[in-house]
Amino acid sequence: MKIEQIRVTVGELTAGYVDNEEQGVRGYGGRLNIRPPYQREFIYKDKQREDVLQTVLKVFPLNVMYWSKNEDGTFEVIDGQQRTISLCQYVAGDFSIRYNGDLLKYYNLTDALREQILSYELMIYVCEGTDQERLDWFRIINIAGEKLTDQELRNAVYCGPWVTDAKKYFSKNGCVAYRMGSNYMAGSPIRQDYLAEVISWNPEGLSIDKYMSEHQHDSDASDLWIYFQNVVNWMKAKFPNYRKEMKGQHWGSLYNEYKDAKLDPKALEERIAALMADDDVTDKKGIYKYVLDGKEKHLSIRAFTDTQKRTAYEQQGGICPHCHKHYEYEQMEGDHITPWCEGGKTEPDNLQMLCKECNRRKGAK
Repeated sequence: MKIEQIRVTVGELTAGYVDNEEQGVRGYGGRLNIRPPYQREFIYKDKQREDVLQTVLKVFPLNVMYWSKNEDGTFEVIDGQQRTISLCQYVAGDFSIRYNGDLLKYYNLTDALREQILSYELMIYVCEGTDQERLDWFRIINIAGEKLTDQELRNAVYCGPWVTDAKKYFSKNGCVAYRMGSNYMAGSPIRQDYLAEVISWNPEGLSIDKYMSEHQHDSDASDLWIYFQNVVNWMKAKFPNYRKEMKGQHWGSLYNEYKDAKLDPKALEERIAALMADDDVTDKKGIYKYVLDGKEKHLSIRAFTDTQKRTAYEQQGGICPHCHKHYEYEQMEGDHITPWCEGGKTEPDNLQMLCKECNRRKGAK
């Protein structure tokens, strides 16, 4: 792999800058792809953008940037997208910075200051090589600025028409997936959280990497988008009463397993409401899984306190009521006499101390 260092002025970088959906984000006279398919949306805040410009105005060194060179002589930004767009946006007049106490856009600056910005030299490393060599280098140099997430790195490895189309649905600010499911999805679309989550739901049970590898060269991601809509429609039909605990559930996994089950939304709601009001249920988010599979582990049923257990132990004289043998306190465990699933509460009068073996046997029944 060939790596060379070049110097590019801000004036050269910002020449031909364009940012729109059709043409993407380009600069350097149209030869630089500033936002390749694997890159994120612009996420710098105003303070971060201004810091970039203040660095340039003070002629301080800006962090090294990294580009890759394509066979046709064009380039792609590997690292430095946020800094690059900040420079391009300022020269284009998109925002103001504070200078000597005043807020000034680029065209408000003196000729000398504008020339100072345009003549500022950026240090850039350019690499040429095979796709795998460039991607390996990409992973290594992902060390500065806003680090890429695992999914953003995957987008680089499996870049192609499928990733480009999938980002349209799941990764843009205000994307359709956000508008349709933001109340139910955790994370941020522009950090690729939505895309990673939905891929992880895939009914084939493939890892995210395997799924993306198999679909990398598909012409579009319409199948994944249709699947997402099916999941959301099923979820809203079966659980029509929204609660904050619904956000961040692995709805795709539940859909895959129970989409063909005969579920009564009214009965589900009655059960959910009762569990939400049950003080013994300490993990309210787990209720949605519990009403489908009946596994109490999702609920984190409130445990007896050490004081309650010690009192019961002393009252029993250390005798296990099932095997009638004596045990030290540490060898016994608190147990619901009437199981929680049968209406038993986590209260002292429903507590007995069992030896660990008897408690295991009771729990296995």
